[in-house]
Amino acid sequence: MIFKTFSAVAPVFRAPLAIIFVAILAGCSFFGSTNKPKPADLQPVSSAVSARQAWSNRIGPVNFPLDVNVTGTTIFVAGGDGAVAAIDSRTGADIWRVAVGGPIAAGVGSDGKIAAVVTQANEVVALQDGREIWRQKLSAQAYTAPLVAGGRVFVLAADRSVNAFDGQTGRKLWAQQRPNEPLVLRQSGVILAVGDTLVVGLAGRLAGLNPSNGIIRWEAPIASPRGINDVERLVDLVGRVSRDGDIVCARAFQASVGCVNTARGSLLWTKPANGAQGIHGDDRFLFGTESDGVVQAWRRSDGERAWASDALKYRNLTAPLVIGRSIAIGDFAGFVHLLSRDNGALLNRLATDGSAISAAPALAGNTLIAVTRNGGVYGFVPE
Repeated sequence: MIFKTFSAVAPVFRAPLAIIFVAILAGCSFFGSTNKPKPADLQPVSSAVSARQAWSNRIGPVNFPLDVNVTGTTIFVAGGDGAVAAIDSRTGADIWRVAVGGPIAAGVGSDGKIAAVVTQANEVVALQDGREIWRQKLSAQAYTAPLVAGGRVFVLAADRSVNAFDGQTGRKLWAQQRPNEPLVLRQSGVILAVGDTLVVGLAGRLAGLNPSNGIIRWEAPIASPRGINDVERLVDLVGRVSRDGDIVCARAFQASVGCVNTARGSLLWTKPANGAQGIHGDDRFLFGTESDGVVQAWRRSDGERAWASDALKYRNLTAPLVIGRSIAIGDFAGFVHLLSRDNGALLNRLATDGSAISAAPALAGNTLIAVTRNGGVYGFVPE
């Protein structure tokens, strides 16, 4: 969702044969309110980090929580109208492109061979070499891109269920169902593989599952419900996350950031933080964008704040990406900003088509990938 301070949420209703999600807006938009804060003016940049646009491509308008998947030199992207494409990151040319026959709600997950998306009809669709190989119905909607790993496709649905399917046949292998919350975020959550553990976000907790059978091995709380009504008590972990070996750090929506040792299943630390987008980091720092557009760095070791920058305040920022000595962050006007990892100083600014950057920037080799709400796919390389 673009032009918002808070993400969309979906109240969950139980019905005899299905779970029904109705999207509402949890808060008012910066850009749709008469009292909207003024986005920070763009300041001159030093161009200390030089980059140029190497290529561009197009996918359909992006109106869902897109996860740009990179495997080797291949980029997997999707448009809301149902198009899924594999693009060569070196040239920007299509490797293949296919329509899945309906609007997309979540994607793209891939291991380089199989790509998977979830449609708004609650169907997981698996693709290989530009053709559909299977599709399976889910019991609930999903807003998180499937994880394709170990010959399987794992799907985290909005009802807190985790489903595992055989990557080649689509046969359901297992399902893990957790108690539902009254509201869930209509936003990408957390699912990744760490060694032999499937790590997922369940409400405000990171949980480690056995990928063979779905049995939960451990849970570690990054945030706990608070407040007196359903909206105030909403807790959920949001993608992207930062992983360094066994240590996975994540953000709980408008509550906190924290790090978990996934080998032991133990919480290392958690700190209050008021942001709605995921985080990224290196071996020293974690980086994130707060809801007001302040870019912040925390020390990875203990969560203490290292620096903060308000140069992009109220510009409706994406989650960041660590790239070289910079962090890349997209904004509502179609710019990708490069900031110093050491102190947040502005190093460069890259332009796209003027529509909002709709997904967190991604990196394929030395090519920085940006995707816009209008469907532009851009590759930038160092000069």
